Amino acid sequence: MNGKKSNFLAWPPLLKGTLLRRYKRFIADVKLQNGHVVAAHCPNSGSMEACAESGRPVYLSRHHKNPNRRLKYTWEIIDMPSSLVGVNTLVPNRLVTLAIRAGVVPELAGYDTTRSEVKYGTNSRIDILLEKNGNRCFVEVKNCTLVSDGTACFPDAVTARGLKHLVELQEQVCRGHRAVMFYLVQRMDAHVFRPADHIDPAYGRELRKALKNGVEILVYDVRLDLKGISLSHPLPPFM
Repeated sequence: MNGKKSNFLAWPPLLKGTLLRRYKRFIADVKLQNGHVVAAHCPNSGSMEACAESGRPVYLSRHHKNPNRRLKYTWEIIDMPSSLVGVNTLVPNRLVTLAIRAGVVPELAGYDTTRSEVKYGTNSRIDILLEKNGNRCFVEVKNCTLVSDGTACFPDAVTARGLKHLVELQEQVCRGHRAVMFYLVQRMDAHVFRPADHIDPAYGRELRKALKNGVEILVYDVRLDLKGISLSHPLPPFM
């Protein structure tokens, strides 16, 4: 690997099944290849528009070592016609942190420390805080799974929390810090990114305002297969 650190994040062992339905936001019924139907945790609070189609192949991880866990399976991936799609919203923070530390995000290189879930703003935690010689860079990571005609869009549902993050990042810029919105497109069929104005116009307006006020936008897609996931290429934002 020519001395370059890897930003490859391996999946746990995966079980293939067929998605029957997603309900109560965080539960999905999946028929496994052995015919058994299991309830799996769906770690995604969005609408999952365009990546929760009944009848599609899905891949689950199994958690049998935790006796206190009610749902023993977690939905990790769905196989859509144009791409595998990672649906687990816990993955982006881990992957982006790994990629920054591996030095494969040139826009975020050169910092000495990388910390996660640091308190800031009003009852908020920044996903990633980068620091060097007193300089701070606040990085908020968002999971993007909605793609239409090659355009990745965020959000896939109205998000008051996401709007709050945009406001707080602008406050950090006013205080002299660097602030970055990092959109991770957990699929491989997008060529450009834009805010989903048709879903949450308020978010789109605030994102454009944040950009004018100095908040930076980074968008990356991924390389994704049944072994793991890694950061791939930057996508241009179309505002």
